[in-house]
Amino acid sequence: MKPAFYSSRWLILIGLILLIVTAHAGKLPDFTELVEKTGDAVVNIEAHTESQVPAQVVPVDPYHRRVIPPMPQDRVSIGTGFIISPDGYVLTNRHVVNGATKIIVRLPDHREMEAKLIGQDEPSDIALLKLDAKNLPSLKMGDSDKLKIGEWVMAIGSPLSFEHSVTKGIVSAKGRSMRGQQYVPYIQTDVPINRGNSGGPLINMDGEVVGINTLILSNTGGYMGLSFSIPIEVAASVAEQLKTHGTVERGLLGVGIEPVSQKMADYLRMKTPHGALVNHVAKGSAAEKAGIKVQDVIVKVDDESVDSANDLPPLVGSKAPGTTVQLLVYRDGQEKTLTATLDSVASRQAANGKAFSPANLGFSVANLDEASRQKSGETAGVIVKDVQDPQVRRSGLRSGDIILKVGKQPVKNIKQFGRQIRLLTAGEPLVLLINRQGANRFIVIER
Repeated sequence: MKPAFYSSRWLILIGLILLIVTAHAGKLPDFTELVEKTGDAVVNIEAHTESQVPAQVVPVDPYHRRVIPPMPQDRVSIGTGFIISPDGYVLTNRHVVNGATKIIVRLPDHREMEAKLIGQDEPSDIALLKLDAKNLPSLKMGDSDKLKIGEWVMAIGSPLSFEHSVTKGIVSAKGRSMRGQQYVPYIQTDVPINRGNSGGPLINMDGEVVGINTLILSNTGGYMGLSFSIPIEVAASVAEQLKTHGTVERGLLGVGIEPVSQKMADYLRMKTPHGALVNHVAKGSAAEKAGIKVQDVIVKVDDESVDSANDLPPLVGSKAPGTTVQLLVYRDGQEKTLTATLDSVASRQAANGKAFSPANLGFSVANLDEASRQKSGETAGVIVKDVQDPQVRRSGLRSGDIILKVGKQPVKNIKQFGRQIRLLTAGEPLVLLINRQGANRFIVIER
């Protein structure tokens, strides 16, 4: 009887295990319907960039050399994008298409189209493209604020040039900050991401896009690391501004901030260390006019809590210049409400004389310094600091050129330069009068 008894017990135990496994398996998400629902709106992007192979001197024999003249070279980079409207607007990362002279978009049905670059924004790493097509499949926008840590998400992209590859994972964290990207509160996931996934959608289980897959942090350069995505609200706001104005304006408070340490919280008589500790207030800024002081702790902007210093720049930057905001600050052991009218990031850059690079121009400028004035003999104008766009380089504009006029209007500084750029209509060529080595000439840049 013993063998039969033990056999029965083992059969019961195995049955229970199978029931448990089956029950758990039933709870695992099924991504097949999700892929079918969203995949047609995800596109592959080929960004073609023209470059020049420099001339080479090749030895023919010990006494002769042959010069190979410079030759044009077409470099191709691969990325991903997704369609956000049936009339052909496509979102992707700026770094996928930056500097490209031709952008080819390949749809899942194998159609290929040349895309027009509507605009790009460096601080958010967002680019907006337009396809000349109608009735295209598009993705529905979700709400990344509602994402929960541990929630399942899916990515579709072209990792290592393998188009329409699907990977999945969970949300690991929210509101991550990256050096040099202060306006983006990144979504962190463990979704496998590789080169070529950039610009692709991060999709929730309702089939809504909640982010744009942008970068990985890895010791190997492969997916064995942390993946980061731009929240879709940030991308959608940037896309709307690029579509409407061709550039992105961000609000600016004008403060330097740092995290609140436990020791500083104790000194300030705060119950817990939270908020953004003000360590600098810019002269003439919105913060100074609002009455913000060094050692204030900003804990709320309107109805949005500032839990850490990293929260403040995205909250302020998401608002348009001229917006009036209510700031809740902690000062001398008490909370105080202040009202601030936000400045413009671009305007403050211009006032400070820093390099200014309006979106979609392909070059940056700065105010003339004393050395530039003495060398050129010019007392007004802006100096070209860097030319990134190959098309602008082909027009003849160079670093060191001094721009004297935009169209028919003289420009004294980058504030006036930015104002004239914003007055240009869509597609209007940029006509510049420049001074180069003492001689004036006109440069025409097609846009």
